[in-house]
Amino acid sequence: MFLAACGGSGDAGAEGGKSKLEQLQEKGTVKIGFANEPPYAYEQGGELKGAAVDIAEAVFKELGIEEMDSQLADFGQLIPGLQAQQFDVVTAGMAINPDRCKNALFGEPEMQYGEGLIVEAGNPLGLESYKDIADNPDVTVVVMEGATEIEFLKSEGVSEDQITTAPDIPATFSAVQSGRADATTGTEMTVKMALESANTDALEFVETFEQPDIDGVPSYGAAAFNLEDQELVDAYNEKLAELKENGTVTELLEKNGYSAQMNAVPDEVTTEAVCNGEF
Repeated sequence: MFLAACGGSGDAGAEGGKSKLEQLQEKGTVKIGFANEPPYAYEQGGELKGAAVDIAEAVFKELGIEEMDSQLADFGQLIPGLQAQQFDVVTAGMAINPDRCKNALFGEPEMQYGEGLIVEAGNPLGLESYKDIADNPDVTVVVMEGATEIEFLKSEGVSEDQITTAPDIPATFSAVQSGRADATTGTEMTVKMALESANTDALEFVETFEQPDIDGVPSYGAAAFNLEDQELVDAYNEKLAELKENGTVTELLEKNGYSAQMNAVPDEVTTEAVCNGEF
């Protein structure tokens, strides 16, 4: 799905003696890959919205790139899309982790977030943590394809045969409502807002959910780039730092329903440290 009628950005790296950044500045357009995952990035009324989108748009404008040519993809296809040069950048609140750092260059963290759990209304199985799922081998949980929660669940002892996947959040909700799964999990803000939008009494957000005490929680979301585009990442980070310093990033987070106190990234958290498994 293309939400803006703009051209592509060319190959990663230098082209015709020009760097990727120079190419984008000359065209005035950056090709964005995103997954339909509120409140990070989502399509509404033919328009791309979300916290990650707003931050990326502000940064690219500072770089002299005014237009975003936006393409919807399944979450699990975002990094492969970067590798295939279908996108110049992915902006989906994607969590930085060591495995993903092998396949994409991440900008500096833009937001932090925890996990959430959705179950059948009334929570008949009394699920309040990933360990509760692990302790009952009859429980099944559905997760969006490519999401970090798959590894989080395994880390907490949930077996692979308890885990199924679906292409997006609405599909995970459908699986729980239809009885094909007992629960679904995702980042807290995503599943909570998605449930509000679904406007259904059949599902419930588990308010007493216990955050897993594992590496990767909380998660730190950032824009992701092709491995060949270090210069573009450096330029992006420079402008992002300025927008953090002047309060713009905080304003954009709050505009999209985040709490500056809970979701702002601590100063000591850097992409290098997260990629190295230090956070």
